[in-house]
Amino acid sequence: MNNRKTWFITGTSQGIGLELVKKALASGYNVVAASRNITSIPTDVNSGNDRFLAVKIDLTDESSITTGVLAAIEKFGKIDVLVNNAGYGLLGGIEESSKTEVQQNFDINVFGLLNVTRAVLPFMREKNSGHIFNLSSVFGLIAGAGWGIYCATKFAVEGLSEALAQEVQPFGIGVTIIEPGYFRTNFLNAGSVILPEKSIDAYTAITEIKRKHAEEIPGTQPGDPEKAAEVIISTAQIDEPPLRLLLGSDAVQYANYKISMLETEMKKNEAISISTDFA
Repeated sequence: MNNRKTWFITGTSQGIGLELVKKALASGYNVVAASRNITSIPTDVNSGNDRFLAVKIDLTDESSITTGVLAAIEKFGKIDVLVNNAGYGLLGGIEESSKTEVQQNFDINVFGLLNVTRAVLPFMREKNSGHIFNLSSVFGLIAGAGWGIYCATKFAVEGLSEALAQEVQPFGIGVTIIEPGYFRTNFLNAGSVILPEKSIDAYTAITEIKRKHAEEIPGTQPGDPEKAAEVIISTAQIDEPPLRLLLGSDAVQYANYKISMLETEMKKNEAISISTDFA
């Protein structure tokens, strides 16, 4: 069993995280499924499988995370692949979002990811190998109205992941930022997206965005979560994996739009930008 790679995956009760658990087990790997509620993991996933371990962790509690990581090490001896998948969306205007709501979104999407990463890294460094997948979003590259706080958390994930990749490269550890577009999961309709308690009528466009994400978009997303899981598993087998990996045709479109926008604005303002140097 110790010769098999061990995957430690957070946010495994649904969506891409659950598909990853299934695909990794089917591929013969050891899998540690971390969730705040392990009873929410379907029973058919772990039925009698000695390569599976469910651990209950609270991403805001470092002692809880440490306990889960140590349980994984005790059972499998190592952690080869970490997938920081847990997170949720806050859909609402920036003015609508309270301090508490913003803090809670950052606590899970950013600080929770950091907490798990810090707990796992010592064991990867000891082995001089490992691969960390941080689930961001194409909205970690480009922001949109109504998603400002969520995008801010993913922008933070992008920045820390890019720096982390440079820091851990000498230890043989790779980092890949996964940037999905819209995938046909329960993300929009199973409590994974919350709305601010405060709603401001003046933001009519944001009200319409909320309605579309509740009524029109669920069930029409172009991304296939099973295919996303397959790509992540295959990427873990690459000797020199990419730093960033967009998933979904819509993600590619959004990213290309951001690149075009940056290039246009940079060229337009290049003379102004350079003028601020010492003469």
